[in-house]
Amino acid sequence: MKASKYLLPTARENPQDAVIASHRLMLRAGLFRKSGSGLYHILPMGLRVIRKIENIVREEMNNAGALEFSLPILTPSELWKQSGRWDTMGKEMFRIQDRHEAWLTLGPTHEESFTDLMKGILKSYRDLPVNVYQIHPKFRDEIRPRFGVIRSREFSMKDAYSFDMDQEGLEITYQTMRQAYRKIFARTGLVTIPVEADTGAMGGTGSEEFMVPSDIGEETLLISEKGKYRGNQEKTPVVYSDAVTREAPAKANSTKMKLKKVHTPNCATIADLEHFLKIPAQHILKTMLYLADGRPVAVCLRADRNLNEVKLKNNLHATEVTPASAEEILAAGSVAGYIGPEGLDESIPIFWDESINTGREWVIGANEKDHHYLGYIAQVHKTVDLALAVGGDPSPAGDGILQEVKGIEVGHIFKLGYKYTKAFEMTVLDENGKPHMPIMGCYGIGVTRTMAAVIEQEHDTEGIVWPISVAPFEIVLVSITKSEEEDGRVGEFYKAMTDIGLEVFWDDRDLRPGVKFTDAELIGFPIRITMGKKYFEAGDVEVQIRRGKKNLVLKGNSFEILDQIVNIRKELFADLNSRMEQNEQPS
Repeated sequence: MKASKYLLPTARENPQDAVIASHRLMLRAGLFRKSGSGLYHILPMGLRVIRKIENIVREEMNNAGALEFSLPILTPSELWKQSGRWDTMGKEMFRIQDRHEAWLTLGPTHEESFTDLMKGILKSYRDLPVNVYQIHPKFRDEIRPRFGVIRSREFSMKDAYSFDMDQEGLEITYQTMRQAYRKIFARTGLVTIPVEADTGAMGGTGSEEFMVPSDIGEETLLISEKGKYRGNQEKTPVVYSDAVTREAPAKANSTKMKLKKVHTPNCATIADLEHFLKIPAQHILKTMLYLADGRPVAVCLRADRNLNEVKLKNNLHATEVTPASAEEILAAGSVAGYIGPEGLDESIPIFWDESINTGREWVIGANEKDHHYLGYIAQVHKTVDLALAVGGDPSPAGDGILQEVKGIEVGHIFKLGYKYTKAFEMTVLDENGKPHMPIMGCYGIGVTRTMAAVIEQEHDTEGIVWPISVAPFEIVLVSITKSEEEDGRVGEFYKAMTDIGLEVFWDDRDLRPGVKFTDAELIGFPIRITMGKKYFEAGDVEVQIRRGKKNLVLKGNSFEILDQIVNIRKELFADLNSRMEQNEQPS
C-alpha cells in the first residue's frame, strides 16, 4: 500500500478530551475519530488492527472447536422478558420501539438470542457439546463514557456460548476456553492476569476475568504474595486475622442494660467520632441504610471497612442498591450520621458483616443527632461477607497478604449453569430418549478494548509500539528520493517485498524525511526500512526496529537484503512468543 493513495490523518497535538495514552494515540495516529459521546469512527489504519485481532480470536476459537455465527444486533424484548433480564439489566441497555410500537434492544450481549436459536437446532445428546460464537458490535448506554474505546457506547466484541450435557462437560469446555483465551491474548502481545470475578447480571456459578495490568485500569485486582489467589476486588472475600469469639446471642433487650448513651456533638463522620472519643475505628460499628430495589435494608460493619455494594446486591439478589437519602433515613427512625442497629425501625432487615466477629463491644449510633452508644454487644445469629477487600488483607488462599493492582478487563468467561436453558425450556433427548436440560457457559472478549489495552501496554513518548502480530502494517518503507529514477528503484524493491508476501506500507509522500519518520514512530510500525542516499550510492538499506529503536544496516544484493528482512520479521515473532512465555502468569 502506498501512502500517497492512503488516508493518513496524523496529528502532532494531543486532543483536549483524551486523558489516557491509548485514547490520545488512537486519535493522533489516525486510527479513530470521535463521532459523539462514546462513539468513534474507525479509520482504515485502525480497522486493519481490529481485523488482525479478530482473526487471532477467530483462529483460536476455531482451533478450540467453536462454530462462528452472526446473529441480529437488534433483538426483540420478548426474549429478554423470558429470561427476566428486561427489567434487571438497568439503564445501560439501549431500548427502542419500532413503528409498530414493539420494544427491541440493541444487544449488549446475546445469551437470550443464542439460547432461543439453539433450542430449535439441538435435539439430541449426540448434538452436544457445542460451542457457538460471533464477532460483531455491541451496545451499552454508559452513563459516563470515557477513556476512548475502553468505555464506549458501541464496541466490537466476541461472545461465545457453550452447551453441554452436564457439569463435567461444562468444566472441560470452560478449561478449553480458558486456554484459548490465554493463547489469544499472548498472540496479541498482552500480558494478562486471570482473576476470580463476580458474575453480575450474566448469572451463573463462577467466572474469571482476564486483566491487563495498567495504572489507568478501572478494576482493582487483589493478588496474593505467592500468586495462589488472584481476584477482582468486588469478588474477593475478606479474611480477618483478628477474629474473636463473640458471646452467644442473648435474650431480647438484654443488651440495652449495658448501653451508655454519650453526647457526641458534630460527630456525624467516623473520623470526627474517632477524634472526639479517642477510640479507633476498629472499635466502632457503623450502620448504613440502603434501598435494595426500593426497599430499605441496613448494613452493619466495622467502621474501618468499606461496604462492597456488589456483595450486598448479590446477597439480596437485588438489581440495584443505592444509599438512602436523609429523608429516607428519617423515615426509618434515625438521623444521617448517627444510624445504629438499636432503635431502628424493626421492619427493616439488618445484615451483619463478618467484621463484627473481630470485637465484643462496640460504639454505635444512637439514632439521635449528636449521640452515640458505648458498650454495644451485637446479638447476631448470622454474619455475611459484605466488606470490600483491600491490599494488606490476608489472602483467602492463606499465602501471605494481598497486593492491589489496577487492571483493564479484556476478557470474561462464565459458567452460566441452567439460567437460560431453564428460562427458555430448552431440552435435548438423552441416551434413554428422555428430555434433558443442557448446561451453558459464556465467553466474551472485547476486541476494541483489547486494541486499546495493547496500546496502553505498548507505547513510548513517540507513539505506539505495536507487537508485530497486530500492527496495521508490519513494515513501513520510507523513501527519500530526488528523481524519477530513484523513485523507480524504490518501487522495484517495494514490489519485490510484496511479491514474497511481506506486508509493506510505502511512505512515498512528497514530504520531508523528518515528517515521515515522526509518523512512522507515532503509528508504531514494527519495522522501518529507509531507502535514501546510502542506498542509491552504496546499496545499503537502513532498518530500525521500533521496539527498542535498534538500528541496522543491511548489505548485499536485493535477494540477500530481502532474506535479511524476512529473518528480521521472523525474529520479531519469535521475540513476541518468548516475551509472552516469560511474562505469562501461572494458571
